[in-house]
Amino acid sequence: MDLQRLANIIEAALLAAGKPLSLDKLLALFPDDARPERQDIRQALERIRESCEGRSFELKEVASGFRLQIRQDYSEWISRLWEERPPRYSRALLETLALIAYKQPITRAEIEDVRGVSVSSHIIKTLQERGWVRVVGHRDVPGRPALYATTREFLDYFNLKGLDELPSLAEIRDIETINAELDLEPPGPVEEGGESGEGDEGMEAAGGEAESDTARAEVVAAPAGDGSVPVTEPDQTA
Repeated sequence: MDLQRLANIIEAALLAAGKPLSLDKLLALFPDDARPERQDIRQALERIRESCEGRSFELKEVASGFRLQIRQDYSEWISRLWEERPPRYSRALLETLALIAYKQPITRAEIEDVRGVSVSSHIIKTLQERGWVRVVGHRDVPGRPALYATTREFLDYFNLKGLDELPSLAEIRDIETINAELDLEPPGPVEEGGESGEGDEGMEAAGGEAESDTARAEVVAAPAGDGSVPVTEPDQTA
């Protein structure tokens, strides 16, 4: 098949899917008797990447595969397409997520040891419902506490191909500076059973599809893909 024709088919699939597509899924687009080689798919993807130069969208490879997305430079205007207010994530949730991302696999007790306060069950529930965190095993100690780690969805959301793309801790700005810039509420006094205000975290952070740049800023310290919006055709299902 002609390379440009192959690139057009893959580009159409990426636009229609509205989510990352792996090489295997791209190969599955073709019948067995006309299936291109993996190298051909990669060459077509490179052709698409080159064709995006100088345009408002780009081809990005993340953990789950490849997707077309709006460049970060245009997020200020694109974000106004959604009228609902993005969920705000508390400092407690972001610190918990950051610890899981950098110290995984990690138990809830180990998170609490680092933070110095107990972790609300609402925070863990919210992170799991969001698809950013999952249980990957249990520590071989009395009680066999669950071990938490991040997911492919976490990497996709933060525009990362792998955990090795997380910024080094030395690159992350002081957390107090970030909180001041984002106008985050300081943590309240510790109450029995958790931190004040964490009980509402699940409701606050899980309330819709509108995405919050707050989480990106603190956990990943604004990576290159921060604020990007996938390029999709008009949604015909919802």
